[in-house]
Amino acid sequence: MHKKLVYYFGGKKADGKASLKPLLGGKGANLAEMVNIKLPVPPGFTITTEVCTHYYKNNHKYPKELKLQVKAALRRMEKEIGKKFGDKKDPLLVSVRSGARASMPGMMDTILNLGLNDDTVHGLIEMTGNERFAYDSYRRFVQMYGDVVMDLRPHTKDGRDPFELIIETKKRAKGIKLGTELTAEDLKGLVLQFKIEIKNKLGREFPEDPMEQINGAVDAVFNSWMN
Repeated sequence: MHKKLVYYFGGKKADGKASLKPLLGGKGANLAEMVNIKLPVPPGFTITTEVCTHYYKNNHKYPKELKLQVKAALRRMEKEIGKKFGDKKDPLLVSVRSGARASMPGMMDTILNLGLNDDTVHGLIEMTGNERFAYDSYRRFVQMYGDVVMDLRPHTKDGRDPFELIIETKKRAKGIKLGTELTAEDLKGLVLQFKIEIKNKLGREFPEDPMEQINGAVDAVFNSWMN
């Protein structure tokens, strides 16, 4: 029997409850309890604190059953919401956030819109009918992922954020002051420039595969434990 590493919440029942805070962290336990008392909570899942313990005890390696349990939880979310993760026409997008048994300032920032890539962004355009919104969401996701997960950020107090520098250059070139004045085409161009910056500075590509994106975000959460 495999150990339970992923606790689902959503619909009318959660796998966890408030008393499992040492296992699920504060956020995970509270979300589970909210579902159990019938509050309207979007579905999701929590990876247990035991996985983090295993990660540090085993040279930054996960229990072998973790990926299968994460995929199973994603399938449950898809069924609940009626969208598919990575689908080109109607993509399920998720957020990833860190948690702990006790509040820990300095842990990983939340990553929003995970699941967006050059294909799924077209599905978001179809869903919303708003190309600018879709590319602004994509631009924000690549910037957030590049910063939080791939660690492309200033590492000194006087350093400048490379993504913000690209945005400033774009605005100057167009003679505008506000980000809201950027068009859908401008934002699409920023996505491309951000990816080029990631490749040039880090020597690796921004991940297009949504499962690779999730795996990278999970790594970032556990690595942020040492922040």
